[in-house]
Amino acid sequence: MSQIRHGGAGPTGFFHSMAGQIALVAVFGVALSLVWPGATRWPTGWVIPAEFWVTDYITWLKGDASIFGVPFKDITRAFGEFLEAPVNWSDYLLVRGSDTLGLDQVPWVAVSAGMVILAHWVGGWRLAALALSTCLYLAFFHLWKDSMRTMTIVIAAVPMAVLIGLGLGVWVTRSKRAAAVFMPMFDLMQATPHLAYLPPVAALFSFGSVSALIATVVFAMPPMARCTILGLQSVSPEIVESGRMSGCTGRQLLWKVALPSAKRTLMLGVNQVVMQTFAMVVICSIVGASGLGQKLLYSLQQLKVGAAIEQGLAITLIAIVLDRITQAYADRPVDYELREKSWLARHRHAVIFLVILVVSYVVAEFYRPVELLPRKMTISFGGEMDSAIRAFNVAAFPYLNPVRDWVTVWILLPIRDFCLWLPWPTFVGAIAVAAWRLGGWSVLILCVTLVMSFIVTGFWVEAMKTTYLVFVSTLLCLAIGIPIGIWCARSDPVAKIALSICDTLQTFPSFIYLIPAIMLFRVGDFANVVAIIPYATVPAIRYTYLGLKRIPPVTVEASIANGATRRQLLWKVQMPIALPEIMLGVNQTIMMALAMTAITALIGSTDLGQEVVRAISTQNFGRGILCGFFIAALGIVGDRLIGAWAAKRRAELGMG
Repeated sequence: MSQIRHGGAGPTGFFHSMAGQIALVAVFGVALSLVWPGATRWPTGWVIPAEFWVTDYITWLKGDASIFGVPFKDITRAFGEFLEAPVNWSDYLLVRGSDTLGLDQVPWVAVSAGMVILAHWVGGWRLAALALSTCLYLAFFHLWKDSMRTMTIVIAAVPMAVLIGLGLGVWVTRSKRAAAVFMPMFDLMQATPHLAYLPPVAALFSFGSVSALIATVVFAMPPMARCTILGLQSVSPEIVESGRMSGCTGRQLLWKVALPSAKRTLMLGVNQVVMQTFAMVVICSIVGASGLGQKLLYSLQQLKVGAAIEQGLAITLIAIVLDRITQAYADRPVDYELREKSWLARHRHAVIFLVILVVSYVVAEFYRPVELLPRKMTISFGGEMDSAIRAFNVAAFPYLNPVRDWVTVWILLPIRDFCLWLPWPTFVGAIAVAAWRLGGWSVLILCVTLVMSFIVTGFWVEAMKTTYLVFVSTLLCLAIGIPIGIWCARSDPVAKIALSICDTLQTFPSFIYLIPAIMLFRVGDFANVVAIIPYATVPAIRYTYLGLKRIPPVTVEASIANGATRRQLLWKVQMPIALPEIMLGVNQTIMMALAMTAITALIGSTDLGQEVVRAISTQNFGRGILCGFFIAALGIVGDRLIGAWAAKRRAELGMG
């Protein structure tokens, strides 16, 4: 057994290979389904009513449960009020103003000036121009107030996620027990799609900004923790030893030596927290977070594509500005000469902002548009865009509709029907064989347990619809992404263009990808796949490119010296060596396709994501929590199988 698992000199032959054993399991499952209908669908009488158990448990928690005599609902209410405070402060500052302090909201002119000055300080005039264009767009397209509502949660969530992630990251680097506990948790949290976070927090904290804040912090925190761990582990031992020799205590060594040395990696973590926070806040409109996400969701549901484009463009611009500012701050060199200059020279950006802030408050007392542009001074092309899109759809209908129908009828529906026809013992058996051969008993037990969880609770059909969408989308993403990755590895100019596009695509929140899909193809499986592809193709491109670029030049030279042609070099040498890296790209593609599949529930998919959205809207939290968990379970199964395969392949290649 050990020999087979590790690729040693075990028994040979088709039925001793993994493919042969999966084929045997498949035949057994199909044969079983012919004599026992329960192999096609889990018998109704055997379904475990976990959905109702979870609902009853939440009802008990919110009603009768207590901790040390304090009702649980009072604890969650107090915790919610504690968390709501920073959101309210941000709201007073940017949206409503404070009656208590007698202050109006910060005028949009001052906020815009602040963003421009900050962008100039960290990145120069080009970044300042981008920030100015974004602010003017938000103001003149009457999206300022909704944008600020979105930013109130971002402003509250980012510091929390950064501090928690930093603390946990430091703890993990200093304690093996903490590492054993938190590292699997980070894996689980990063394999869980956005949507799966919403049902539990909505169940415990109801709808509104508190639920959005908690879900956002939990979702955005793991990248910060991982970057902290990576940054601290990457600090040179010589630097640490130098700190010790200088007499630093343990605390000084952390705060004065290790963390400053890891600043660049830590700032990469902050950048990821900001981007993840913004992506999650938009999706949190499903649990009542107001702002741009809520507007966009409403526009999509009403098929107001023109308005959705305006709102989507606003979200995209804000995401790009936040990304560029945090990246520029991470890359900003320390200006040691600045210490020699006067106080005014060192703080000129802050002084200019304070002057503009005071002046804008004074002017706003006499001229209200300085505080917020009235509707009559704003513009919108939503109606015109709707008309143009309708005209385009009418003109393009003879070309787009046949393509959509052909792909749906001849490709998508047969694959979906096959997935739904598949007997569950075949699916479970194939997963079990692959898990055992690739990772051993621990991976087998984990994967089979997760798969059986949605079978025995009666969610087999919904899970297979999700699997079908992820499977089709992943295949298309790989068919597009891997060739582009190979092209990038062979041409630096192509790599520069393609990777820049990838950077931009990764900046967009996932909501944005729904707009072109629904604009061109309305609702349906084809539109869902079209929405998933641009979002999930990026990892396939990046990892293929990195895998090929990291092959040692001496290996390539040796192959050329032995007479390998360009094609042989690629397929016989480079691709096999780069395969573990490419498979990690496949893993990430599956994760992103799974996350996006859940989001496509908002435009009509009928899988687990749709069940989550429906459960949240009907407050059937037991069903929502279970379906969210099953989405995460599918992601974890894919992650463990591909991760085990990549590790095994790396070991076979002697790559550690």
